[in-house]
Amino acid sequence: MAGGIEGRVTLVTGGTGALGRSVVERFLEDGAEIHVPVFAEEEIPALRRHLGRRADAVSFHLDGDLTNADKVAAIFSEVREAAGRGPEILLNLAGGFESAPAEDTDPTLWERMWRMNATTAFLSSRAAFGEMKERRWGRILNVSAFPAVDRGRDGLSAYGAAKAAVLNLTQTLAREGAGHGITVNAIVPSTIDTPANREAMPDADTSTWLPPHEIAGVLAFLASDEGRIVTGAAITLTLD
Repeated sequence: MAGGIEGRVTLVTGGTGALGRSVVERFLEDGAEIHVPVFAEEEIPALRRHLGRRADAVSFHLDGDLTNADKVAAIFSEVREAAGRGPEILLNLAGGFESAPAEDTDPTLWERMWRMNATTAFLSSRAAFGEMKERRWGRILNVSAFPAVDRGRDGLSAYGAAKAAVLNLTQTLAREGAGHGITVNAIVPSTIDTPANREAMPDADTSTWLPPHEIAGVLAFLASDEGRIVTGAAITLTLD
């Protein structure tokens, strides 16, 4: 159990996804007060099934379009009203993936990858940052990806660029949060073992894929009191 998480108001974007479900589960185990924005109500049942009875401890916030600044502000307002304060821990897990050769990547795909991966992290972090500074305590945790650091990869110009922006955002916010009790870090995972990835790559060797619950453990450490000396980091997660 990671110390310092108990009772912390925690917002998990992308909390209904395969990684998000494990992260929500771990932070509930550590005693956090969990809030999850959802784009559509249809996302909720899978998380409820995963958590079982513990799902009743999760507060869901509907109409959670995290690419829209006004809707992000509304979500944060709902959290403050429900919890009495804004998020103390922000886990930016929301994102999306599409691939195409650069010459076939039209502006629509480029902008979609940017909005889903970089804009979501930026808007949520911006909404959380001021109150974290006033409180002099905060944790912001982002998710980047290997194509952002691995000299680029074929077909991932839009996705890789957006995830590289997440790393730059992480480092900038870490500097701005220094001296205010705020740490900001990013994880850079290799392939995560999710049902979607198994379906997309049925013949792949999954022995080196990352179990979501182990990633959740890393995030719990970074959010904890013990993790306060880590900030501005891009932490590579891999079994390769």
